[in-house]
Amino acid sequence: MTSSLDGLLFAPAADPEGGEVGTSTRFAYHERDGRIWAEYSGGAIERGHLVGTRDGDRLDFRYVQLRRDGGTSGGHCVSTVVTLPGGRLRLEETWEWESQEGSGTSVVEQIDG
Repeated sequence: MTSSLDGLLFAPAADPEGGEVGTSTRFAYHERDGRIWAEYSGGAIERGHLVGTRDGDRLDFRYVQLRRDGGTSGGHCVSTVVTLPGGRLRLEETWEWESQEGSGTSVVEQIDG
């Protein structure tokens, strides 16, 4: 299993098709005893939260977000934690909306705070 996500910041590597987060969105992760959670904001997202579990290098979580236009949305995501050369982490994600139609994939990578 790769190192803890606790206290790490992540940003999307690209704007995911069909998603609402973008390259200006920042995710602040926390982890304790197999539980993960994060706060995020930036771009079209005013405020977002995710909560879930970690089993090895697999994350399974639900997310909910408030957009800057006042709308809300949420869904389910499964991510794989990958260690990049140099030690930074990448989350390779497969997600699906539960509040609307659509699904997709995305990649977020660890950034310096």
